[in-house]
Amino acid sequence: MDFREKQAIYLQIAEYVCEQILLKQWQPGSKILSIRDLAVLMEVNPNTVQRAYDFLQQREIITNKRGVGYFAEDAAIDRVINFRKEQFIENELPLFFRNMYLLDVPADEITARYNEFIKQHFKNNNDEK
Repeated sequence: MDFREKQAIYLQIAEYVCEQILLKQWQPGSKILSIRDLAVLMEVNPNTVQRAYDFLQQREIITNKRGVGYFAEDAAIDRVINFRKEQFIENELPLFFRNMYLLDVPADEITARYNEFIKQHFKNNNDEK
């Protein structure tokens, strides 16, 4: 995996786990990769994966069943969405707004481009939202 310099590796691993859950590669209630297996996959020290798993356990996205392994919580999808939304609003949106202001990009242009993006990339999901 190619890691970004400006974010801790354990957080990027946690992000990967969250994406696997959102993509339904790892179903809620199902067993997920062990610390060792994910460390091999990510080519990192198992302690780094342990830190990511601890982080996700604190947010009740995954749980450890002692002697059995780690599992995605039944409510993992909702918790991941809430967590990622919170992170987006706190970390990425302020930078986005700053750039809008500095570049004098009007909100209605962003809205139009957003709607076009949704139309082009998520045609089948338009009826659901």
